[in-house]
Amino acid sequence: MTQLIECVPNFSEGNNMEIIKQITDKIQSVEGVKLIDVDAGKATNRTVVTFVGTPEEVCEAAFKAVKKAAELIDMSKHKGAHPRFGATDVLALVPVSGISMEETVVYAHKLAERIGRELHIPIYCYEFAAREDKRKNLASCRSGEYEGLAKKLADPEWEPDFGPAEYNTSVAKSGATAVSARNFLVAYNVNLNTTSTRRANAIAFDIREKGRIKREGGTLTGKKVLDKNGKPVYEPGLLKCVKGIGWFIEEYGIAQLSFNLTDTTVTSVHEVFDAACQRAQARGLRVTGSELVGVIPLKAMLDAGKYFLKKQQRSTGISDDEIIKIAVKSLGLDELNPFDPKKKIIEYIIAEHKPKLIDMNLKAFAEETASESPAPGGGSISAYMGTMGAALGTMVANLSAHKRGWDERWEEFSNWADKGKYYHDELLKLVDEDTNAFNAIMDAFGLPKTTEAEKKSRQKAVDDATKYAIEVPFKVMNLCYKSMEVMKAMTETGNPNSVSDASVGALAARAGVRGAYLNVKINAKNFSDQAFVDDILKKAKELDRAAESLEVEIMEIVDRKINA
Repeated sequence: MTQLIECVPNFSEGNNMEIIKQITDKIQSVEGVKLIDVDAGKATNRTVVTFVGTPEEVCEAAFKAVKKAAELIDMSKHKGAHPRFGATDVLALVPVSGISMEETVVYAHKLAERIGRELHIPIYCYEFAAREDKRKNLASCRSGEYEGLAKKLADPEWEPDFGPAEYNTSVAKSGATAVSARNFLVAYNVNLNTTSTRRANAIAFDIREKGRIKREGGTLTGKKVLDKNGKPVYEPGLLKCVKGIGWFIEEYGIAQLSFNLTDTTVTSVHEVFDAACQRAQARGLRVTGSELVGVIPLKAMLDAGKYFLKKQQRSTGISDDEIIKIAVKSLGLDELNPFDPKKKIIEYIIAEHKPKLIDMNLKAFAEETASESPAPGGGSISAYMGTMGAALGTMVANLSAHKRGWDERWEEFSNWADKGKYYHDELLKLVDEDTNAFNAIMDAFGLPKTTEAEKKSRQKAVDDATKYAIEVPFKVMNLCYKSMEVMKAMTETGNPNSVSDASVGALAARAGVRGAYLNVKINAKNFSDQAFVDDILKKAKELDRAAESLEVEIMEIVDRKINA
């Protein structure tokens, strides 16, 4: 698996887009790196850039960007609402796929050392890249901000991890940079119907994990409570893994709650939104919407959409596109700017956009199947029949969840719809995968076979491709058969007006099982590992018989209901 990391540098410039373009041009000049988001804020005078790629290339692009930012941005003249202490204020490396956090930390340290050594910028490492506990928190590393940097550099306890430990002319211009390796962070702002930064801060302090300074008597004007070292004691906020402040955004004319969600598996976006709504109402304010800065994982959006669907007592077994629409509208993510999932959800951004069978319209797919090309063939069609069967079962579950008079049963049918959607999604992937498996066999047979080494390599490629061409339709068989459980349940307990739809779904899934079985058998004829062939053919035969038996059961139920 290719190693991929994400890099999220924050540059202290949000008004002059020519400067930002010169920086992002440096990022895009590195082959193997994809720029996926540039989010500039005028009031904060800050731009969050997101790009992804292989580790070495990402680090090279990051270095070039930091160098260009130091040339173009003069921190001695910088003003902005967001805390900051450098031209490149923070730079985070995030493991995306095929790479561990430990490996990402190594890259972060190498990059930090190079920036400090070659560009003469003080570097503080935080989060997983921190070299001591007190530097794990970004707020600690950035305390005092740019205005306090000279004092910080003079303090032996805050000597930079890399780069110069003195405030010279060069550092006065570039400031310092905080470099980290961290989990995926979601930068999320909540919009309020007020212009008061003080009130926004009060709500942010209610919610963020750090909370607010504890005061005697529990009043805002009470004396600060200090610990034995003379440092303020904090009253924890409502939500873990959440950092936040309040600010006023002049370009929108509103105050916002600005949050960083450092682990959405602990605290989700929708939990932050709900907490903000509750705390705003308690303070006489109202949340009007929210804003995503940068990108977000698909799961976080799907979790939010499903959460709001459940609050509405609606089925969650609908398409991802529809679930995302619910999330966007429920969170008000399109209040300030249009929200395009293809540009804001990281999995959609980095997905390879190769032509796929499943992206064709019905007419084009049918015509491609009918053409003189051998693929798509029976294997892909079997997977697609199974897809449509599962889709019909899911449809009946969704109709049943939304049926008037069955409101108390919505969750029961939503669970069935979720199961059906799982089988539908998995089988849809196999439509292309079966054709890919067939093409891999053709490619293997096309390899050279002049020398003994070439013959050996070619035969291994043929064997590997043939084995996979057996495994793919066997997986189709298994998924089609299991999906019939949904259709059976819907014929028994689903909306009686849709019993025929559920039964057609069962027939389509049954056809998928039988069609895929034929593909398993024909591909197994050409495979040399007899033990593997005997085992998989035995399992496939059992699946085919079980599907046949289940089809009979389902049709008996349907006949009784239709003829009743």
